[in-house]
Amino acid sequence: MKFMKLGSRPDTFYTNEAVRSVSSEVTSDLIVQVKGSRYLLHKFPLLSKCLRLQRICSESPETLHHQIVQIPDFPGGTEAFELCAKFCYGITITLSAYNIVAARCAAEYLQMTEDVEKGNLVYKLEVFFNSCILHGWRDSIVTLHTTKAFPLWSEDLRITSRCIEAIALKASTHPSKVSLSHSHSRRVRDDVSCNGVEGQRQRPAAKGWWAEDIAELGIDLYWRTMIAIKSDGKIPSNLIGEALQIYASRWLPNISRKIKATREPAGSNSDSDSASEVTSKSRLLLESIVSLLPSEKGAVSCSFLLKLLKAANILNVSSSSKMELARRVALQVEEARVSDMLIPLSSSSNTLYDVDIVLTILEQFMLQGQSPPTSPPRSKLGTERRRRSRSAENIDFKLQGSRRSSSASHSSKLKVAKIVDGYLQQIAKDINLPLSKFIAVAETIPDFSRLDHDELYRAIDIYLKAHPDLNKSERKKLCRVLDCKKLSVEACMHAAQNEKLPLRVVVQVLFFEQTRAATTGHKVTDLPSNIKALLASHNIDPSKPPRALSTTTSIPGDDQWSTVSGLRSPKSRISTLRMKLAEDDDLDENDMNPDGMGRPSKFKGFCVLPTGPKKMFSRLLSTNRNATEKS
Repeated sequence: MKFMKLGSRPDTFYTNEAVRSVSSEVTSDLIVQVKGSRYLLHKFPLLSKCLRLQRICSESPETLHHQIVQIPDFPGGTEAFELCAKFCYGITITLSAYNIVAARCAAEYLQMTEDVEKGNLVYKLEVFFNSCILHGWRDSIVTLHTTKAFPLWSEDLRITSRCIEAIALKASTHPSKVSLSHSHSRRVRDDVSCNGVEGQRQRPAAKGWWAEDIAELGIDLYWRTMIAIKSDGKIPSNLIGEALQIYASRWLPNISRKIKATREPAGSNSDSDSASEVTSKSRLLLESIVSLLPSEKGAVSCSFLLKLLKAANILNVSSSSKMELARRVALQVEEARVSDMLIPLSSSSNTLYDVDIVLTILEQFMLQGQSPPTSPPRSKLGTERRRRSRSAENIDFKLQGSRRSSSASHSSKLKVAKIVDGYLQQIAKDINLPLSKFIAVAETIPDFSRLDHDELYRAIDIYLKAHPDLNKSERKKLCRVLDCKKLSVEACMHAAQNEKLPLRVVVQVLFFEQTRAATTGHKVTDLPSNIKALLASHNIDPSKPPRALSTTTSIPGDDQWSTVSGLRSPKSRISTLRMKLAEDDDLDENDMNPDGMGRPSKFKGFCVLPTGPKKMFSRLLSTNRNATEKS
């Protein structure tokens, strides 16, 4: 830390009955009142250097013994005035980064310029400021920090702007070439001695050495400093991002805990005012950090962005800041963790997590144009359904798979699909989560991104357990997002015994499990007695794989299976199967009438499948045809 001493005389100021005086053989003839404090001084040394005091004394009437001068708005208060007064008397004063701003503002106020006397205080302070303060790293930061007490004076005298320019210039320089504080320079020397100068220059820690020091600044000065550093263009965006993370971790830790602590004893107006002040300051700080985020992808981690988004929800920041954070998260959401995606809502909300902002992130992620669109657009609440055959969807899936040109974008979608399924498992535990939002999140991911549906099935199972009051139509709607043929053997075994699933889904699972059992020779999983009884009432034997796809069994009741007749030849079987699959989609589509009333659904036997794998059916039909020809 640099310092400067002016004057050579010893300090002769003393206090007598709350009045500050100076020891002298000459009787004092001037009383100066500065913010409630009185000084008994002499006109000659003060007026010879202070043009303002000359003018005040010339305009005020003289009394018999003392002339009184009142300065109620003196910048820097009594300490700054005493520095100037001691300089006039030639008494030794010490100046450093901690008091130079106050002394400079006071000297400017008293007009202690070269026009009054050569070598006056303003000149000496400017020399010290330009030659020492601005050349030192720590001195520049401390001086900039002290300008908060004199914002207008510091701006007029360009103290603030010059400190910011000096800091920004040094931030782009290696620390070995910057005059640092003792502790920091020693730490840098230790690193250099261990790793070598060249190795130290290549380390990101050395390149971002300035971040922790400027984190001491308030948000207004920090924002201006970071703008100057960014505009210089010499600092990489990732180092800017690291600096913002350091600043946020220092000033935004445990936001919810802080606000809760200030709101708990809200029995008086002062408590509520303090809570509001904490919230407003934190909100301004967060919005300023968001405005400073580099535009380059990957400049900050996705985890950091999601933490900012959580804080934004707690502080109720502007919607524009939230949307900006959501857009930036969408650019790298494949790096996120499930725990980071659990963004809490305010205590006044019924649901635990902000699902809407996650939907926005996922929609922005899908709109990046990394690959061709894979499905028709869906509404946020999932009310729009596709009116098309699932077999046709399967064909489209194959075509779209061949059109994907970017392997990186495809891999990122696979990662995001796993994150979404894990996120669904967490929000499914919320008893107040609407079904429409759960489905909307599940449907944001294209079909090809889920190589298997085990995790999605686990999320659906959790949701069914947490919401036992779902009616039959709602459970069907929930299970539409599930593709049974993408379930593993273990998941199929669990689903076949899951009493909470609709019967139609259980039958679909059983079909695929029986198909696997028929090809591998394994046994079908044992079912609960109630499901066995239900299937038996429909003349369905789950223990035996179907020998043929045709059946003439007619099942009465609400969930009856349509009779399938005329499946005599392979051509008629395939055409009839296509017809039944298309019909099944239309029936599922119309399960809910526009007026909200449910329509009874129909089951179609083991041939009723969500996506109808054609190769499997071709193999089965070919087997049946060969058996018929042999007979």
